[in-house]
Amino acid sequence: MIVTIDGPAGSGKSTTARAVARRLGFVYLDTGAMYRAIALAFLRNDAEATADAAQALLPDVHVNVRYQESEMRVFLNGDDVSGAIRTVTVGNMASQISALRSVRDKLLDTQRRVGREQAEKHGGIVVDGRDTGTVVFPNADVKIFMVADARERARRRLEQYHRQGEDATFEEVLHEIEERDQADRNRDIAPLTRAEDALELDTTTQTIDEQVDFVVDRVAEARAETA
Repeated sequence: MIVTIDGPAGSGKSTTARAVARRLGFVYLDTGAMYRAIALAFLRNDAEATADAAQALLPDVHVNVRYQESEMRVFLNGDDVSGAIRTVTVGNMASQISALRSVRDKLLDTQRRVGREQAEKHGGIVVDGRDTGTVVFPNADVKIFMVADARERARRRLEQYHRQGEDATFEEVLHEIEERDQADRNRDIAPLTRAEDALELDTTTQTIDEQVDFVVDRVAEARAETA
């Protein structure tokens, strides 16, 4: 079974997806982390987020995903960068390079391969991102589109940055969230949009447990329909 959870930054996708995967005994695939890994490669090579720079850089960039006790780890050219990619700077670059067709094409096959392999191995996978239900896995068994108020999303992201030792203000993070929303929704390639068959989940006032319950219940319903 493949479960996709899409939505804007800070809506709670990753936290919910991880918890759903644990509860169901599935594995979790964070497609955004893979874009962040390529963004880190751009930053390390002082490359701009342009098509020409991508053409020169991408042949030497290899992003892989491995699972250690069902926990996803992201590798860039053989190095574990799971922690290094969780910064404001990398996030901003990821937003820019994710609009490049060459970057999306490079990761799409990897995302689909990893998703199918892990779903077969563990009985299911929970995937989160911005186009997992529309582009990566358009035939997913369950599709969720998460939304939340921008200020609430900024508050959550700020807490995450502070836990990681990142120095940022609420205003900076809110601006980052709003800019990312604008870029994701208006890009020409795989824009952030709700799939027609996705169920919307507003997480503004919900607890994590309530979000997880909602998704798990939808999985149970999908299983019952195919039984």
